[in-house]
Amino acid sequence: QVQLVESGGGLVHPGGSLRLSCAASGRTFRPHDMAWFRQAPGKEREFVATISRLGETTYYADSVKGRFTISRDYAKNTLYLQMNSLKSEDTAVYYCAAGRKTAPVVTTAAYDYWGQGTQVTVSS
Repeated sequence: QVQLVESGGGLVHPGGSLRLSCAASGRTFRPHDMAWFRQAPGKEREFVATISRLGETTYYADSVKGRFTISRDYAKNTLYLQMNSLKSEDTAVYYCAAGRKTAPVVTTAAYDYWGQGTQVTVSS
């Protein structure tokens, strides 16, 4: 089992920045692919960004490419999402995910473990 706890969400003005963190605990000795997803009210959960289990590959949704950066610190067992130039349409609950499944990494099916989510609100 792997436990994931997100933090760093909040209210920010358009154009502002936030950094989300996801602390992993439990069976973290085997690296997992990790990702961020988000879910806005009334919408399905959507892929944001992913980083491979060894950190050599990252991939982003077109809607966040060039504005968001995913990274991981193996020593701290922590995943990050640096979000810059935030827009109102980025408002959502952001979820951290970890997994080792063979499904496409942009789908929720690729991940075994999920955090509880952290709210990000972009508003003036």
